[in-house]
Amino acid sequence: MSAVQVLPRWDVSTVFPSLDSPEFRAEYAAVIEGIGELADLFGRVGIERISRVTVDQGVVDGFETAMSQMADLLERVETLFVYIYCFVATNSKDDAAQAVMSELQQNMVRFGQLQTRFTAWIGSLDVEALINQSSLAREHAYMLRRAHAGAEHLMPQSEEDLASELDLTGGTAWSRLHSNITSQLMVTIEIGGESRNLPMSAVRNLAMNPDRGVRRAAYEAELAAWKRVALPLAAALNSIKGETNTLDSRRRFATGLDVALFNNDLDRETLDAMLGAARDAFPDFRRYLHAKARALGLDRLAWYDIFAPLGETRRAWEWDDAVGFMLDQFGQYSPRLRSFAEHALTDQWIDAEPREGKQGGAFCIGIRPGESRVLTNFTPSYDSMSTLAHELGHAYHNFNLASRSVFQREAPMTLAETASIFCETIVQSAALRHADAGEQLMILEAALQNATQVVVDITSRFEFEKAVFEARRKRELSIDELNGLMLEAEKNAYGDGLDESTLHPYMWAVKGHYYNAGYPFYNFPYMFGLLFGLGLFALYQQDPEGFQERYDRLLSSTGTANAAALAGEFGFDIRSRDFWTRSLDIVRRDIDRFEELVDAGVAG
Repeated sequence: MSAVQVLPRWDVSTVFPSLDSPEFRAEYAAVIEGIGELADLFGRVGIERISRVTVDQGVVDGFETAMSQMADLLERVETLFVYIYCFVATNSKDDAAQAVMSELQQNMVRFGQLQTRFTAWIGSLDVEALINQSSLAREHAYMLRRAHAGAEHLMPQSEEDLASELDLTGGTAWSRLHSNITSQLMVTIEIGGESRNLPMSAVRNLAMNPDRGVRRAAYEAELAAWKRVALPLAAALNSIKGETNTLDSRRRFATGLDVALFNNDLDRETLDAMLGAARDAFPDFRRYLHAKARALGLDRLAWYDIFAPLGETRRAWEWDDAVGFMLDQFGQYSPRLRSFAEHALTDQWIDAEPREGKQGGAFCIGIRPGESRVLTNFTPSYDSMSTLAHELGHAYHNFNLASRSVFQREAPMTLAETASIFCETIVQSAALRHADAGEQLMILEAALQNATQVVVDITSRFEFEKAVFEARRKRELSIDELNGLMLEAEKNAYGDGLDESTLHPYMWAVKGHYYNAGYPFYNFPYMFGLLFGLGLFALYQQDPEGFQERYDRLLSSTGTANAAALAGEFGFDIRSRDFWTRSLDIVRRDIDRFEELVDAGVAG
């Protein structure tokens, strides 16, 4: 075996030399000054909610000036925020970064209030008249129509201002508490007779250990650790969901789900079609779980067996090998995609090393137009390589959005998962083509693990969050009640595919998505992304001629039209259950092959 490879850490010094550098401080001060200048402009132009505005040349001029100034400021604010967040995400114990982040958030309150004021003003206009009279408005027609619709759900400006000020000590503070607790949580676990104290992210990674005893010990130690911090996390969840319910009601949304559908520009018909097709597929996912149990010599999988490895591989999947494989497959699909990924690696956009204080899981975040930073917690495995491909898919999406304005780069979550799923599928499809039976089993297992998480587990998270929102309208929920709702949702989704006595009652504490007050139901868009991405990949396989160009154009357009319109350009009807069923048929074929391999004794 080769020597242990050093995993990369990202470099943000190309943006600013450091948090205490003159360059950073000068830009920080300029942005704060810019917020004041934007407020002065709004006052001069008269940008505020009024009963009715006649769209004349004065209004057009004021709109174009305000839009341009606001776009420049938003671009700079996002770069500052992400730059600081890169320090916090990789070391939550960095007190200096935490302090600067808190200071920026305080200053961003006023900027957020100005954005809300602009939305209210757009709601006062005849937006179609504005679009007809302004080329800048025509370029941003989708955004303006969305803003006009969103203005109908705004509270009076004074109430919106108060809500944004209180958010810092409300939803944002509770969310930060969750992030800090979970990233710093240390877990005591006994492995091989030795007691070790490990970060939670490292303990959760043990779910992929081939030794069932280690997996079980990690699961039990993890539950004990979550129980230890459940009280503050339950307080955070109750507070965030209570705040969301209150604001949603005042903004004339019936439920948090209606907010999520609006945020994603999705209608209930589409969501119901997708969730209905997903539930129809649950028996097939349970077939997969039963087959995996047979492969492991078990009567039934426990929760801690979900990520147990199967199959054999000639590859070590160390960092260099994983990256090389991924780049080769990207290149087979598109030289442009490979070149982009090589650029991201060379320019140190990726932080792959698990370590104490670093946020768990993986994400990609844009820091400047076309430029991203990718966080993973890499372990030598096919799954980690697939995760890296997934996150670089997000970065490639950002790259394709680079030519768009900052307002046109705000893609809804549903479409934001398109490129990531597509890149995952590229590496899976390519790996399967040349794999022997043992490798096929391993690759299919990784793909089906992910699909089960995104279809079955996401359904459980969706149902849990819906139940919490409903119950929270009456009162706060206790830890036992949250655990009970989580277990009920998991039982309904997994059915007899898992041993009910070993489910995960604290998954509500694990998932940071529940703690984002501004984005309720941060779950079903992942399912949308998986199934939409699979549908696109199937189309590519059927008709590859010219697909790459059409696909890149789709990625660059995700902030300029809704999902239904963009899908229609590829002949997809996302309001039809049949579309989602056809995408799930791709997963069903993988399950069929997985069963064949298991029953042929490949796993043994």
